[in-house]
Amino acid sequence: MKANSPLRLLAALGLSALVLLIPSTAFANSVMKTDPIRGSNISISPSAITITTATPLSDMGSTITVLSPNGDQVDDGSLATTGMSAVLGMKPLTITGVYTVSYTLLTDNEDPLVGSFTFFFNAPGSITQPTPSPSASAPANTGVTNGGLGSYTFVIILDVLAAMVFMFLVWYAKQTFGIGSRSRKKPRK
Repeated sequence: MKANSPLRLLAALGLSALVLLIPSTAFANSVMKTDPIRGSNISISPSAITITTATPLSDMGSTITVLSPNGDQVDDGSLATTGMSAVLGMKPLTITGVYTVSYTLLTDNEDPLVGSFTFFFNAPGSITQPTPSPSASAPANTGVTNGGLGSYTFVIILDVLAAMVFMFLVWYAKQTFGIGSRSRKKPRK
């Protein structure tokens, strides 16, 4: 072997470790769904804003605020986190326009999840209590998935590719540096 081959081996192993670490960032916490749905157009004032994440949230430290089209805060400040959901109470909405939800959600083991989304509220002509009327049952609105199955598939593909690169680097190291070959020549005396 050459004198610098241990350095080459170390560099190859370091590169393969780096390749394996890159996909792990895809497992970071993300917003899975919101209620109301981000970008939705609603005509009934929500009583709460719910954000559901991919990993459990910390009991303390998270914040969510909701601003009206005029920039006034329209949430009531009562934030509760349970498992992977954060629920913020709302004041009744009365102004038509785009409302902005800004959030900083904390987990025990990850960086804060910071972001925002908007929804459009179309205020009715006068605020009244809705009266129930018989209608055909509609499917429940569960929210938009942000990531969902598609992002998990992407992560799995990245992991498979990383494993293939790692196996290639191991094969390359064996071919280049003769690592793992059992037939070694004995030194001459």
